[in-house]
Amino acid sequence: MAVGPQARARALARRATVALEYERIAQSRRAPIDENTVVYESFSGNGMLCNPEAIFRALLAADDMQHLRHVWALANLTDYTDTIAEFVDNPRVSFVELKSNDYYKALASAKYLINNATFPSQFGKRTGQIYVNTWHGTPLKAMGYDVPGGAVDTRNIVRNFLSADYLLAPNEDTARMYLDAYRMQNIFRGKIVAEGTPRIDKQFTDESGVDRTRATLRRHGVVLGDDHQVLLYAPTWKGSFYAPTNDIRQLRARVEAIRSQIDTDKYRVLLKVHQQVYKHAQVDPDLRELLVPNAVPTNDVLAVTDALITDYSSIFIDFLATGRPVLFYMPDIADYKANRGLNLGTDEWPGPVCRDLEQLLTNIKHLGSGGAGDPAVAYADAYVAARERYCAREDGQAAARVVDLVFRNNTAPYDVRTDFADGRTSILMHLGGMLGNGITSSALSLLDNIDHDRFDVSVTFAHTTSPARLRLIGLINSRVRLLPRLGGVNGSKLKVTPLLALKRRTERQHQAVTTRYADLLRDEWTRCFGEAQFDHVVDFSGYSPFWVKLLANRPSGSFSIWLHNDMLAEMNNSGRSDWLRNSVRGVTALYNRADRLVSVSEALNEVNRVNFAASAPDELFTYARNTINYQRIRHLAYGSSASAARTARTAPSGQAQSLQESIDELIAMFSTATVVSEIERRATLHEILPNGSGVRTFVTAGRLSTEKNHARLIRAFDVVHQEEPSARLVILGHGPLLERLSGLIEELGLASAVTLAGHQPNPYVVLANSDCFVLSSDYEGQPMVLLEALILGLPVISTAFDSVRGALPEGSGLVVAKDTKALTAGMRAFLRGEVPAKPFDYVQYNRDATDEFYRAIGAG
Repeated sequence: MAVGPQARARALARRATVALEYERIAQSRRAPIDENTVVYESFSGNGMLCNPEAIFRALLAADDMQHLRHVWALANLTDYTDTIAEFVDNPRVSFVELKSNDYYKALASAKYLINNATFPSQFGKRTGQIYVNTWHGTPLKAMGYDVPGGAVDTRNIVRNFLSADYLLAPNEDTARMYLDAYRMQNIFRGKIVAEGTPRIDKQFTDESGVDRTRATLRRHGVVLGDDHQVLLYAPTWKGSFYAPTNDIRQLRARVEAIRSQIDTDKYRVLLKVHQQVYKHAQVDPDLRELLVPNAVPTNDVLAVTDALITDYSSIFIDFLATGRPVLFYMPDIADYKANRGLNLGTDEWPGPVCRDLEQLLTNIKHLGSGGAGDPAVAYADAYVAARERYCAREDGQAAARVVDLVFRNNTAPYDVRTDFADGRTSILMHLGGMLGNGITSSALSLLDNIDHDRFDVSVTFAHTTSPARLRLIGLINSRVRLLPRLGGVNGSKLKVTPLLALKRRTERQHQAVTTRYADLLRDEWTRCFGEAQFDHVVDFSGYSPFWVKLLANRPSGSFSIWLHNDMLAEMNNSGRSDWLRNSVRGVTALYNRADRLVSVSEALNEVNRVNFAASAPDELFTYARNTINYQRIRHLAYGSSASAARTARTAPSGQAQSLQESIDELIAMFSTATVVSEIERRATLHEILPNGSGVRTFVTAGRLSTEKNHARLIRAFDVVHQEEPSARLVILGHGPLLERLSGLIEELGLASAVTLAGHQPNPYVVLANSDCFVLSSDYEGQPMVLLEALILGLPVISTAFDSVRGALPEGSGLVVAKDTKALTAGMRAFLRGEVPAKPFDYVQYNRDATDEFYRAIGAG
């Protein structure tokens, strides 16, 4: 579609805005670190709140901390006028608007950074800064990787945690949340501080503090009498963190129902909504007299609350420190538990769990009665147990302890935990663009085959919102840690542009910019991966100069680059795009930055070693064959019902039972998107494969590009088809040569005999129901489709590209010369029955290939 001048102008303006923002950030990062400045941010600037506020007030009051200057980041400076007015006469306190020039300057130059959630993607901690992430509650519900899709959704949280010097954990549940749910185990290099929750200190206020909070609420429009007991309804948010559900209408109806059934002379019901949905609540006029404003800290409100009504919100854990009753209203508990999960069984909760409004009202009426129906009496034992589990360190002095520990460096008296290593060797792998190609397929298979009890594996790739790429990301082994790269390099365009440039770059120029901007690349490593260090770093893609430059500037560990192809042929292939050829040229220019250059077969290693002898010494070159996910291939090819019988017929001797067990296990784990119904498989076969008795079908699969040389295959098949009219050819794949190949088929009169089937979500069902696989490439690395064909029991014919014997197991397939006549002869040989399918021990192959990977990166 043509893009109009207005759209181009808008796009150019957006690019200019982003470029200007990065110039400001780059300038800010050149300023020296200010040893006496503290920056605070809560809930992405939604007020002076939570643990950062408690630490701020403790510092402000400390006699030996009067030299510190305090900068608060707020979402805007108009919605928090009361907060700003409180400190208008204090020269040590200032406010900046989120993502403004002053914000980036403060974030880049302050010695101390304190946040209860996350700084934005532009944040990268500088040398000399100290980052305290306080978090904002004990995890009652499933968090992080324990939530479906959480590995991607928590990308910026994990990135922030890896940069933190201190993570505050008021109890063991929160400590385990960091290590397990957010995968900090074995990778976090900071300290976990288990000394209570600074924000809860507010709940230990005196009577004058209670009066001040009541007055503040009234000043914000909340109707609250001096003698009213406060029933605080504080539900959590629903939906996705990045797109929370607007359920304000439902919450308002619940509050009105409660108010209609209680003694309003005695009780006043207030509504406290989560930060994520406050923007929806504040515009509802019916809530104005009872909505707790964001500007009033939650724990101030808890201090004046007589009984709390909540659902799955961890706010009740804070409230336990008061000793006052908690009521749980959960009409949707079954759905919530199924979708989000809970870390605490409802039988352990320190109050009645009400599934309907009638139950809730009954419990409210019994509050304070002292009888058996009083929740405080009925749940006394559970309350004590929960308080001990979650609030053992809450005594009103948690903020003081954090100040002593962080700002006075006095760690001796406190519970400060370090060294979270678990003995596993750590690996970081760059997977590339997560496209539907052979590199991604090989990476996914490798991640399934690595021994995760022995290796702690993280993967990185550019963050994406593409549904197709996200589906592939969703197939990454669940034990792998995801570290998507967010945002861009925090540097001036004058530096970043030459770092990223590809066109007309010589080997010497790529080397020069990598050296010249090493500091910038090390800063980018820290922005992406924080303080994390890895034993082995792997660029499994091997096609991006930027990623090679970035990973080459890792702080520790070996560095390996994967060579998936004859890289010289890739660089010189005129059929490839200029961008790709320039990318390959940029990568090969940096081969000497690696510790190991890993080709995907022994034969290919020899090709690349000879071709790049001038770029890197011999000892850097090695090989590791790609692993292959034979379970998934066979399931997609045959379906679960036929898989057992087919496995028993084609598996290597003595392995049928163990293979069937593994297949059954895998099928049980497949998502509905992966499981292929018999109807879908039959539809694919009916659409693509020819019908009729005596038909012999040749099949090939691959991108329709010059190096695959499909034209040679079509011309060879033309000769075979003239001799054997029942023969058919199916070509799976898409690419730039589609139109040219279609024209050739028409020209040769093969339209009824050759099918250009395009990209198929499930190519394996077509392969499995064809008769012979043919590959006509000029050059390849280790084409996985050859192994896929062998797994499915097909005879294989391949042209003799340089690394073919490293791509085919010994004794498998018929290899012919790279010309039409030889390929024709090979196809004739198959029709005569002279190209039999050989047994392929794919189980042992995977074991060997995985061991080769360990050896290749230096972990064998």
